[in-house]
Amino acid sequence: MKSNTYIYNTEKIKHIVMKKFAFLIILCLVATLPSYAGINVSEAASNPMVRGGVGVGTIIAIMASWTRNKSVLWAILHAFFGWFYVIYYVITR
Repeated sequence: MKSNTYIYNTEKIKHIVMKKFAFLIILCLVATLPSYAGINVSEAASNPMVRGGVGVGTIIAIMASWTRNKSVLWAILHAFFGWFYVIYYVITR
């Protein structure tokens, strides 16, 4: 009976962690939307928010790196690679 309780608890914990992970991804995506809304292509180069902002690929790369490595240093490194790391993560997962 102890093992069934343990399996139930680990599954429950995994479910909670995945819900938090999904919430963080949605929150990050929603946070980046205002920087892209209503900006023409010609205005994007002169807008400092878009030019110096964090992209969606960077956020996804950080989240994927954190779930795999649990290391801030690796997350920062993978943030520089952005979409390249996201594609690598999907292929090797």
